[in-house]
Amino acid sequence: MLPRLYTDLASWMPLLSPPADHAVEARSLLDILALPPASEPRTFLELGCGGGNLASHLHSHFKITLSDISSEMLRVSQALNPGAEHVLGDMRSLRLGREFDVVLIHDAIMYCTTLAEVRAAITTAAVHCRRGGTVVVMPDCVRESFEPATNTGGEDAADGRGLRYIEWSFDPDPSDTTYETLYAIVMREANGEANVVLDRHIEGLFTESEWLESFRLAGLSARAVMDEWSRHVFVGTKP
Repeated sequence: MLPRLYTDLASWMPLLSPPADHAVEARSLLDILALPPASEPRTFLELGCGGGNLASHLHSHFKITLSDISSEMLRVSQALNPGAEHVLGDMRSLRLGREFDVVLIHDAIMYCTTLAEVRAAITTAAVHCRRGGTVVVMPDCVRESFEPATNTGGEDAADGRGLRYIEWSFDPDPSDTTYETLYAIVMREANGEANVVLDRHIEGLFTESEWLESFRLAGLSARAVMDEWSRHVFVGTKP
């Protein structure tokens, strides 16, 4: 089952993770890609796009196709990215029968909680990447860099709604391939009514070498680079 933030609470996601907050990350992605000028827009596929926050900053650079397993999150993305193609599908098994210049899996890859699932998702990315194209996978962390953390945030909306949250990430069993993130979320409706929910997320945790081996098994030549937040970004090329 998907976490509630991606199902019945999806309409609140822009207040938990505002699209404007992803502008710097989009610029970082473009810097990592370092693509030379092209005569026409390159094609771009994001697997697990969520609410489309990162993609919303990339329309001037790419012709964009966005896919997600959650129909509710796709509706959020469609409102933010009306010019993009949207496709309902699971990154572990999606097959569009097309190839793209760039294939991205952002933090949605964290919901692959076994190495087999990670490899299935990266294989999907490789299948959709043209020869000479690029696959980028941007996990929140790898095994070597994971640290327990607590964050807070939230925004108010123009329609009078508001949201505040506490996010707590921890690893209850370091011997397995997962960790947990708990969200305690307070949502205030425009009429002043408020509700509190607890949403549990189980996320995958793998070593840098396991990530790179997964790229190799998918037929991609890969390297790991560090972004400006000291996170591992895996960049693969399809020969």
